[in-house]
Parts: sequence; C-alpha cells; structure tokens
Amino acid sequence: MPQRSLPAHDRGATAGVPVEELQAELAKVVSGPVRFDAGSRALFSADASNYRHVPIGVVQPYDTSDVLATLDVCHRLRVPVLPRGAGTSIGGQAVNTAVVLDFSRYLNEVLEIDPERRIARVQPGVVLDDLRTKANAYGLTFGPDPSTHNRCTLGGMIGNNACGAHSLPWGKTVDNVSRLHVALLDGTQLTVGPTTEAELDKLAATPGRTGQLVTALRTIRDRYGKRIEESYAADDHALTRRVSGYNLDQLLPANGFNLARALVGTEGTCATILEAELTLVPAPAARALAVVGFPDQFVAADHVVPLLELHPLTIESVDATIVRIVRDRNPANPALDALPPGGAWLYVETGGESPAEARSNADMIAAAMSRYGATSAVITDPAQMRALWRVREEGAGSTTRRLDGSEAWPGWEDAAVPPNRLGSYLRGFDALLKAHGRQGVYYGHFGDGCIHVRIDFDLLTTAGLAGFRRFMEEAADLVVEHGGSLSGEHGDGQARSELLDRMYPADIRTAFAEFKAAWDPDGLMNPGRIVDPAKLDDDVRVFVARPTLRGDTSFAFSHDADGFFGATRRCIGVGKCLAAKGGVMCPSYRVTREEKHSTRGRARLLFEMANGEVVKGGWRSEDVRDALDLCLSCKGCKTDCPVNVDMASYKAEFLHHHYAGRLRPASHYSMGFLPLWLRLASVAPSVVNAAARQPWLASLAKRMGGVTPERQIPVLARHTFVRQFRRHRRANESTATRRILLWPDTFTNAFDPQIGMDAVAVLESLGYHVEVPTKPVCCGLTWVSTGQLGVAKRVIRRTLAVLRPWLDAGTPVVGLEPSCTALFRGEITDLLPGDETAAKLRSQTKTFAEILADHVDDFTVRTTGLRALAQVHCHQHAELGYTSDTAVLEALGVDVDVLDSGCCGLAGNFGFEKGHYDVSMACAERVLLPAIRSADPKVAVLADGFSCRTQIRQADLGDQRREPMHLAQIAARALGLRDS
Repeated sequence: MPQRSLPAHDRGATAGVPVEELQAELAKVVSGPVRFDAGSRALFSADASNYRHVPIGVVQPYDTSDVLATLDVCHRLRVPVLPRGAGTSIGGQAVNTAVVLDFSRYLNEVLEIDPERRIARVQPGVVLDDLRTKANAYGLTFGPDPSTHNRCTLGGMIGNNACGAHSLPWGKTVDNVSRLHVALLDGTQLTVGPTTEAELDKLAATPGRTGQLVTALRTIRDRYGKRIEESYAADDHALTRRVSGYNLDQLLPANGFNLARALVGTEGTCATILEAELTLVPAPAARALAVVGFPDQFVAADHVVPLLELHPLTIESVDATIVRIVRDRNPANPALDALPPGGAWLYVETGGESPAEARSNADMIAAAMSRYGATSAVITDPAQMRALWRVREEGAGSTTRRLDGSEAWPGWEDAAVPPNRLGSYLRGFDALLKAHGRQGVYYGHFGDGCIHVRIDFDLLTTAGLAGFRRFMEEAADLVVEHGGSLSGEHGDGQARSELLDRMYPADIRTAFAEFKAAWDPDGLMNPGRIVDPAKLDDDVRVFVARPTLRGDTSFAFSHDADGFFGATRRCIGVGKCLAAKGGVMCPSYRVTREEKHSTRGRARLLFEMANGEVVKGGWRSEDVRDALDLCLSCKGCKTDCPVNVDMASYKAEFLHHHYAGRLRPASHYSMGFLPLWLRLASVAPSVVNAAARQPWLASLAKRMGGVTPERQIPVLARHTFVRQFRRHRRANESTATRRILLWPDTFTNAFDPQIGMDAVAVLESLGYHVEVPTKPVCCGLTWVSTGQLGVAKRVIRRTLAVLRPWLDAGTPVVGLEPSCTALFRGEITDLLPGDETAAKLRSQTKTFAEILADHVDDFTVRTTGLRALAQVHCHQHAELGYTSDTAVLEALGVDVDVLDSGCCGLAGNFGFEKGHYDVSMACAERVLLPAIRSADPKVAVLADGFSCRTQIRQADLGDQRREPMHLAQIAARALGLRDS
C-alpha cells in the first residue's frame, strides 16, 4: 500500500514527506499521545471560525521536552507546526494543515503566584479560570477575561492578544504579560521581556540563533521605527483595541524593546510558548451591575463616552434580539426579568471596597443615564449578576441560530473603533448590511468600541462566497475610515489577515514579513496567517466539506433547515462543553478530558462523517461510534450549549443507522427492551428478585445482557404502581371533577410504586380525580436511547392510541419520571412529525411540580423544618426546567440546596453497560456523592430520576447510607400524607 504523503504547502513545507515516517519519528521521541488517525485529525480540523483545515497529525505533549522533541522532528522534516490552546479562536488561526501541538490536555500547571510582586508563572495550557481561582486567594486576578474564560488557555490568550469584558481598567493581554519563555522551531529557547540597549548589544553579539534573531529585530526597529510610531500612535480618538497585525510598537525604545509583548498576538506564527510570567491586578472586593436600557444599539453607542467618564469596570452591550433568542429557548430564565424596558442594554459594572460602595457607584451610573432618558436597574445579587452575564457571554453562540432557524456566521466578528465614533460606525455598518441584504445582531464591548456580530452570510454557494468576500472588503474599508482596527480581540487568522493591506501601509506590512522571518525563517509556524495570508473565502468549512451522505433520517430535525445535515452545522466550536464545572454538559469530557468526548468533538465527527473525506464509512463509521460510546445521552447540551446541539438525538439517529440490519450490542436487547422484560417479570417479581440474589445467576444474566459486573440488578417491587393504584381506586372512589392522568412510567411502576402512590395522595388532596391508562403504555425512551427508533415509533404510536381519549378531552398528563416526561415535551414531535395526537401529548404533558406550583396557596404544611439536597435529573434540566420545583419546595417549607452537580453518571442504560462503569462513577464522584457524604444525615436526598436514585443507592457512601426521595414523597411528608 502506498504511503500517504504530506500535502504540498506553498508557504514553506516540503511536499512528499510520508506521513507514516513523520508519525514514527514523533512516536520515538514524544512521551505524550501522537495521533495521526482519521478521527483525531477530524477533531482538530476546525476551531470556532468558518474555516476547515485537516491537520497532518496531533501531538499532546506531556511536558516541555515533548514540545521540543516535536519541534525538532518537524524542523528536520520541514513540516508546518501549529501550537493550539482550547481551539475557540474565531478568526481561523487555530486550524491549519500542520502538526497540531495541542496544549489543552497537559502542560496546565500554575507554577507560581507571587502576591508581593503580583506575578503569576503559568504553563501555556492553564485555563484562565483556574489561574483566577488561585489568584483570588490573594485578592488578585488576571485582568483580561474573554467570555470563554472557563475553558480558554493562557497560551491561546497570549497568541490572540485576548481582551474580554474588563479591558477598560486592565487592558488587553499584551498589557498584562511580563515575560515569556519560548522555543523557536529549530529548538532555540529564550526568555524574553523588556530589554535595555546594553542587553541588546550583548544578545546581538551572542553567536548562533539568538544573536541572529535579536540583530534582525533591532534592524526592523531602526529601519521602520518612525513609520511604526506614525502608524501605531494613539490619536485623540483613543483606539484601545488595535489587535490586528503584529505589535511592532513594542520594539520601540518607549516600550523598552519588549519582545514578550511583541510576541503577544502573533497567533503561533513566530514561536511556541513554553511558560509565561503574567501580571496580576487587585480584584474589586465587591461589584454591582447597572443595567441601562436604550431604544436601540445605536442610541446605546451614542452614550458610551459619558459613561466612560464615570470610570466603570465594564460597558458591555446586549441586543433585544439576543434576549428574544434566550427567552425562546428558556422562557423561565429569571435573569431576563431583571432587564429594564428597552431595545438594547448596556451592562455597566462597578466595583468598590464594600457592597455598599459598589452599589453606590452603580446608582450613580443609573442616575447619570436617567438624565439622557435611559431606563435602568441596579443588580447586586451575585447569582442574578452571573445569570445576566451568561446572557451576554453566550452571545457568540446564541446569535448563530436565529428564532426562525436561519444560520449566522462569524467572519466580520470583532472590529473596533474609537468609542467616540462608535455610533457613527454602527450606523454605517447597519447601512452596509442592508446594502448587501444581510442581517446581523450587535453585541460586545461598547466601552472599547469593539463590536461582535454574527451575520447571515450565504456560505453554502459559490455566489454566496463571492458576496461574503465583497462584504468583508467593504466592511474593512468602513472600519479603517473610522480610525479602527479590523480585529479588536480575536486576532486576524484567515478571516482578516488578507485585509491587513487596507489597514496598514505597504512598508509596515513589509516589516510584518521581516518580523516573522526573524523568528521563523523557514515559514513553518502556522503559515498563511498575518503574513503571506491565505484567502479569506478559501477553506470555508461548510462549503468545502459539503455532505455526501444519503438517506432519510428517523428524527425530523425540524429545528434545522437541512435536517440532519443542518444539525451537523449547529456546533460552531465556541467550546462551552469544555468547561470543567457548572451546568450539565459534557459529563464524559469532564472525566476523560478527551476532545472526542466533548459535545464539540462529537459534533465535529458527525460533520466529517457526513462529508466522508476524512471520516470514512458513513453511518458505519467506527470513529463516530467510539466517540458516541461515552455520550451519556444526558441532553445537557440541548440547554447548556449556546446553539442547542442535541447530541442525545444525534446519537440515537446514528445508532439507528449504524446497527441497521445487523446484530446489536447485547445491552440494546436487554436494556433497550427493558419495559417489555419488566412487564413479564411483574408476573412473578419475588421469583425474579430471588434469582437476582443468586450470584451465579446474576453474573450470567449480566454477562448475557451486556451489563457491567459491578452493577447490582435493581429489586422489583412486590406490587406494581398500576396494580396498587387500581386497588386504591376500588377502595376510594374519587368524587373530584378535575381530571388528571398520571403517567405510569416503567421505572415508577416496576421499582418505586410508593412514589406513584404518594403522588396520587398529594394530587387527590388538591382536589384532582387521578386516573391512569387502562392499558399498558410506554414512552419508548429505552428504545430511543439505544437507537432502535423503528421500535420506538411503534411503541409510541400504540401509547398515543391508548391516550387519545384523555388527550382529546384536554386532560393534563402528569409525569413523575423526568426522562419520560422530557421525551413527551421534547423529541416526540420530531419522531412523529405531523402527528396531531403527539402534538397534543406534548402540549398537555406537565411535570408533577408544575401541577403543584399552581396550588402553592392551597398547601397546608404539617411537617416543617425539612431539609434536602436536590440532584436535578439531566433531562429535566434540558427540557423541563427546575423553576416550578424550587417554588413548590419553598412553599412546602423545605430548605433545599440544589446541587450544581451535572449528570449523576448512571444516565439510564449508560452506567449499566459493560465498559462504562468507571466513567459513570467518576461523573458521580465529581460533586454528587461527595455532597451526600458531607451532608447532615437528617438532610433528605431529593432525586426525581430513577437513574439518579439508582446511582445513589448503589454508590459507596460509607456511613451515610440513605434512601433518595422523589418530590412526591417530600410533598406527601410535608403535607402530612405520609409518616416518613
């Protein structure tokens, strides 16, 4: 078989090096993972930009010696190299046909914090929030804070010269870098920072590569110094966000020939960062937020300058369209209720030595803006402020998909102008959009004149790409006319490097080329960025990698214009799923830290599968199957992902096709058909339980069913819920007239019937006539989660036939099991599009808490002082929300601590399947199980999901063994309807 060779690269690489030779050479000298397989290359083929470049291979260095070894091999074989952080870059600088040095997995230690000098020393893979957490112990922080702060790396921030919301007081990353320890491609290491003339003389006289570098850089300073001063000088309009191009001004004597700061923003085109020394700043002891409302973004922009005179910490903007998108996706979002009237808002944050001082400063902002007719609200509650900031921080994702399902894209993403020209620029930009027939939603760092916008470009057709280029060129001219910068914080990458000739004169661009050549004479460091740029309309991901897959899908994917293929375009790479904590997604990534186990990684593989160029085999792809194997189908991404990627549905669709016409894993037959087996077992539950207690029988059953040996087989109830309910109804005929249908889900029915009976007691005490279906029913969830969608549809249709009389009568259907309830409220209409009965079931399904929330004034609480820890089921988080539950618990007098614990790790069949036990338990050990172990024994553990309760029941809790409870049981106890 012929060896695959590296593609010819017209910017420095020598074509013809066999990939197998390169991989073998790297594997000899690198201790960390060296990955040249198709799946890994596909995973790193995109960042958060419009572009796609399949890398040659991926190296994940364990330590500095691995980095140096990789550089040595690539230098010898003349292979391009791309140092990469979290891959959240929007300009396309984090993708290239190169060997990717992925710093996101290892080399992530905070090496030192010196509170006296206010210095932090970090490795390049450190996540910003991890540094901030450690610095906060000393009352310090790192000033720049992009919206990706919980996953972006310091190396990536330095590479892009990132800024974020607080650049008003603390500047850009370049303003906060003290020294850098870097390696050149040839292995030369040097530590750089400000350099005196005497030090320059000494360094220039050094034999070898260091002397050559310093001499070349000093020559650039001397040759172009006057022109650099003229081109970079801050005029009276105070442009604070010039991020495009190289920081040649840092070579000037006024800046101390600071090579560390000159390297900031070079996007990996010059050197590889091995270690960074950063400047820390005092963190405000207290903060407050003045939210100021204006009629629109233009008027808001006009009022930035008077706000700047009040010296706030931030001036950020949010558009009414973003608010509508967020409200549509989560109507119960409490943050939105805090917004004052308006069509656009400025978030103006203030600080102080005390909460009172911070509040006073925010009140002063509100009072000042009221004189201009603005509305305002001052927020001091930390949780409410965090919720409002999430609306702003997720703008990049939420504006990518509009309410009508149309797609919008980055490209012209973050241009910046002087703040006093912001209103004029925005109006000119709006006119430009209209002239091109385009729409965009504005938001961003108004205090710095930096605007983010996602635009509905047509990137799928040749004519659309031509229009994209014309728009970008005209937009560049517009921002230059306003004295601005093409990029205000995300760098140039492939999106804007080609446009630098519109911003900088020819001699400065020549100086750029000489600057890069001094550091990287072979042109192998991230080629095609900033210098000798790739074209901005080449390599557009959705155009060059169009789907070739054929065939219908079982899900309609109705929220995506192109069905499944539109769904594969949903992920735009912002990487919120890479966050180490908070929310639900992505549980397996948080345990493994592997890109392929993130929502983004899986979405990327599905996109490449649909294209077929790198990931072969279509629906039969083993790369995709392996990546989806550790997807818990928790649905956390459906809510937590800013673009609502629904990986659980994608996984179900994939499994449906992957196993079509062939033998499935044993667990699909055992746990996929669980409702059927439980119905049979309910005939003789005692016999089944006795058999399960026999070790050899249980072991055999687990082995045959694909169940991991570490799991216990749950104990069946002696009498099902349905049987107990019918006995109850015969003995207690209801005279109530308000009908309600209680859904007898498989898990409550077979394992926890007391939950159902407590729910009946509570509902009857509120005046409901409770009914259950007269025939066996099932939501089909277990077949959906195992990808047996044909069976699932047949099961659901039979269920709908049974439920039709209640649905036609408008009777509410109340669910106790969150996963079943969520299916009815979620994908049922995507599984059965156009089915009127399915649509009725979706609209009439309520959670138990939602029914009770309408009756909180009717509660007569008899047992007080109850306390609980609440584990929110993932599907409830994704589809149903927990607002009603919180209101009900408060009305019942329950002091509840709702855990931000993410998925419990069992996730239906996942935690029972062979090969998943370790990941399942690791998910539970992140937050949930430690919280239970440390809780007072008198605190109830509230877990409405059967999976959550099972995980808790089967976990090692030491002396803290306790039986988890459902909301129905808590309510029955509080209302005096049960003893304990």
